[in-house]
Amino acid sequence: MAAGVLSEAGRLIDECRRETPADDAAAIEQAIVDLVQDLRRRHEVEAVGIGAAGYVDADRSTVLFTPNLAWRDAPLRDSIESRVQLPVVVENDANAAAWGEFRFGAGADVDDLLMVAVGTGVGGGIIIKDKLLRGSFGVAAEIGHFRVVPQGLPCPCGQHGCWEQYASGTALVREARRRVAAGDLGAKPLLDAVGGDPEQIKGQAITTHAQQHDPFCMDLLADLGTWLGEGIASLTSILDSGVVVIGGGVSEAGELLLGPARQAFTSALPAAEHRPHLELRLATLGNEAAMIGVADLARSAA
Repeated sequence: MAAGVLSEAGRLIDECRRETPADDAAAIEQAIVDLVQDLRRRHEVEAVGIGAAGYVDADRSTVLFTPNLAWRDAPLRDSIESRVQLPVVVENDANAAAWGEFRFGAGADVDDLLMVAVGTGVGGGIIIKDKLLRGSFGVAAEIGHFRVVPQGLPCPCGQHGCWEQYASGTALVREARRRVAAGDLGAKPLLDAVGGDPEQIKGQAITTHAQQHDPFCMDLLADLGTWLGEGIASLTSILDSGVVVIGGGVSEAGELLLGPARQAFTSALPAAEHRPHLELRLATLGNEAAMIGVADLARSAA
């Protein structure tokens, strides 16, 4: 869990971190309060933004559901406000990252963008005419859960065939381990690097080896990029965004991911030769995008 103080110019001027007690909702709230109070001892703070990896209601107050934390219909805004005596805004973390990139990062020169955050899952955020699209109930842009393979791989959301099961860091690692189990000889350098244990294969190791021109790892990223580009083509048919910003941990692969994604996007886009093509850009704020974005949203709401 990370917290930071954002200047009016969008610069993080201080940060601190705590371990996330994921299975204990009360302990999570206490950790948030501790982070806020720690930073307030060194800075004048006017509002607090909380980025949550899950569904947040339309009032930006209640966390309806988080797949990896113990929040279920948690009135987080009211609880934290009462304890820190500051205005609080709660927002989905991918929405927050999209806003951060829109205000201060890769999308600062446009008024429409789609953010695709490729990490453990696939998150999204949509900006249309300078406004963050949240939907009627606050849970818009859950793009990782549009279905790309009917009756496909099971997803923690309860459905099958969701995009993030094929275009995420989790999918990247799963495919690498599958190919190792199938006896792919090309996997030997990567397998040797993790001591021969397929369970120790992580996304960062795949990216590092791909950047060193390992054909096996380059092919894994190209396959992931293809899924990514095809999904973006489908979203483009709905949204017609001018810019798509690719963030999240897997985006550190850069052109090894974006090159195949661009090719797949062009191939999958309906009537591609008769329409303008959007621009795929790498995010520039890194892992701090959501923190920057949610702090800015909190300040504007205060």
